[in-house]
Amino acid sequence: MTYQEILQNARTCVGPYCKACPVCNGMACKNTVPGPGAKGIGTGFIRNYQKWQELCVNMDTICENRPADTSFEVFGQKFALPVFAAPVGAMTLHYGDKYDDLTYNDLLVSACAAAGIAAFTGDGTNPAVVEGAVKAIAASHGHGVPTIKPWNMELVRQKLELAGTADPFAVAMDIDAAGLPFLKNMQPPAGSKTVDELRQIAAWAKKPFILKGIMTVEGAKKAVKAGASGIVVSNHGGRVLDNCPATAEVLPAIADAVGRQATIFVDGGIRSGMDVFKALALGADAVLIGRPFVTMVYGGGAEGVQVYVDKLKAELSDTMAMCGAHSLTEIRRDMVATPRDLENL
Repeated sequence: MTYQEILQNARTCVGPYCKACPVCNGMACKNTVPGPGAKGIGTGFIRNYQKWQELCVNMDTICENRPADTSFEVFGQKFALPVFAAPVGAMTLHYGDKYDDLTYNDLLVSACAAAGIAAFTGDGTNPAVVEGAVKAIAASHGHGVPTIKPWNMELVRQKLELAGTADPFAVAMDIDAAGLPFLKNMQPPAGSKTVDELRQIAAWAKKPFILKGIMTVEGAKKAVKAGASGIVVSNHGGRVLDNCPATAEVLPAIADAVGRQATIFVDGGIRSGMDVFKALALGADAVLIGRPFVTMVYGGGAEGVQVYVDKLKAELSDTMAMCGAHSLTEIRRDMVATPRDLENL
């Protein structure tokens, strides 16, 4: 199947809220929650996407003519490119009943592993969601990142113990999920965590601990202080707080502040290999992509995941070659131009 055929097929089964758009930019679904849209008036998702598009890449082909190497290493693991599938949950609520959380995670983890990348798996109020994700990661020999929501401390400890049985190469928490309504209604309450609580959680993880949902320099410094080995610059796809800056806007300052102390991931509106290049140029080590992997799974199953990963790799390789970067370490900030840079030419 081609990428376009997979999108077309997804439109037959991913509704009613997601439209499997030719470009997943938040315009059609906007503030549809339930659904893949964003909170409030729905501009968070749209802004994430638009800010990547406002960046231009600086072409320079006066360089050695050799292939671009997109391979990426982190926490002792090597991947085909610096891209991971982001955790997505409540599949039947938001995307239709073809897959529930268990079947989606099971397919995504194995398909990503086969494609040379890895998936971050989601979490939910149903204990079976994490149980299924852990089984899928174990079956893929630890090739995945279980992502635990910021439940109360005892439940976090229990879920981390379960996650450890899969021997994953890392464990994550999407701390920004504190803004999800169903977490606020937990008893005992779930939600935000202090630095001391996160330090305890990082110790319980017994693996490199990735904290997802960092949007400020101060937040990044607190994450590092809490013992996070990695952070994900993320506003949860605009789904937990309206009127946030885009991740592309805050990434450079965060990377400058803590990039030597933690691995920097970023998500939010990244759709193409060129977007991946822009994120690396701004200081990220790797990216997470969420919604497009959903449409690939719904439209093409494991084949859809492979087609999308191949597309991203080809686009990233082409952009690197046309900008004079032969490896990820050669990608520099001056290889992209902001609107302000272009005004000053």
